[in-house]
Amino acid sequence: MRRNIVHPGADELIYEIRQIVSLGKSLEKMGVPITWENIGDPIQKGEKVAPWIKEIVTDLIQDDQSWAYTATQGYESTRDYLALKVNERGGTKITPDDILFFNGLGDAVAKIFAFMKREARILGPSPAYSTYSSAEAAHSGYEHLTYELKPENGWMPDMQEIENKIKYNDSIAGILLINPDNPTGAVFDKEILSQFVKICEKYDCILICDETYAHVNFSGNGSIHLSEVIGDKACGMALRSISKELPWPGSRCGWIEVFNRKKDHFFDRYIKSLIDAKMLEVCSTTLPQMAIPRIYSSPELLPHFQMRNDKFKKRAEMAMQILKEVPGISVVEPRGGFFLTVVFDEGVLRDKMKLEITNVQAKNFIETLLQNSSRDRRFILYLMASTGICVVPLSSFCSAKDGFRITLLEENPDVFEKTYQTLARSIRNYLKSI
Repeated sequence: MRRNIVHPGADELIYEIRQIVSLGKSLEKMGVPITWENIGDPIQKGEKVAPWIKEIVTDLIQDDQSWAYTATQGYESTRDYLALKVNERGGTKITPDDILFFNGLGDAVAKIFAFMKREARILGPSPAYSTYSSAEAAHSGYEHLTYELKPENGWMPDMQEIENKIKYNDSIAGILLINPDNPTGAVFDKEILSQFVKICEKYDCILICDETYAHVNFSGNGSIHLSEVIGDKACGMALRSISKELPWPGSRCGWIEVFNRKKDHFFDRYIKSLIDAKMLEVCSTTLPQMAIPRIYSSPELLPHFQMRNDKFKKRAEMAMQILKEVPGISVVEPRGGFFLTVVFDEGVLRDKMKLEITNVQAKNFIETLLQNSSRDRRFILYLMASTGICVVPLSSFCSAKDGFRITLLEENPDVFEKTYQTLARSIRNYLKSI
């Protein structure tokens, strides 16, 4: 072409969680049955949508308004409802105008970075969720900036590290956290969140908190929302969704709650740019927005949340019971979300390690992919070809640690236990293969 039309951040758009599916599909065609543990879709793993939720949505389909455009920022009565719920928690107050709907949080994240000045950087956690790390890196044209979550400290951050990075890099305009965290399953309590807020106040940065898993929390301490701690000085955004809580991932329905917008001229203008960008699309999907007040005001909701949290907690405990005796790895018990992260001890992985693959075609296929693979990706390739278990390497989450993420989503208890037992056995065999 006469002009290079490629964005300078194009090479940063990496989403291994989905990209690994193509390898799994190829192995399936070769006769390897795949157990999909790569993505957080409860429906695909067998969870049934609660009948009372289906009834609400079925009733709404009969309403012609659910087939129409809605307001650009979101269905007005839903924004009224959500603002009221935020204000009932105590803490920072918002209005319906501080809420903006998107077609899923993937859409929100894309716009959050697309309309941010390129020189403004957002400091995010490592391990990092790929949607954020790719979007931030692509927006800037440089590698994603991170602070480390430490498995030896329950995946908690070093707040001094965060402050130092912001203090000595004035391009950092904000901090991102995910609570509960993906991929680690860590839950940040009120004290940790307050420390994030203090740093943002001190260095005049925004705080972005992804609360996708806010009610998938089995820590025993309940959900703490950004609105409860951000106060009246720091500017911030909470990102919410119905994808994981209900669950309804196919709804592609997410929203942001904006705090202290008028405290800073640049932040106010930035939020206006997000609304203007949404206006160019007209609006986000109407039906799921209309469902939110009915679902979230139902007396069935809290028991529904409790039932789901109980089952995820039991699965996390079972997984820990199976993995805790496996040498060469460390595992922190998840306290929220759908995921468990396994970290290989430093130095235990070697380039020549392998697992036996009985399917010759699968063996030949996988071994062509090993060149230049990270050590943890080498393990997951062997794992997938030999056992059919598809997980995601930790190195694809902007982490210098070797490991992988696996889900807690399998609804069949026998399959769940078999998957983790097979995984534990495979780790032992892999580490003994040299």
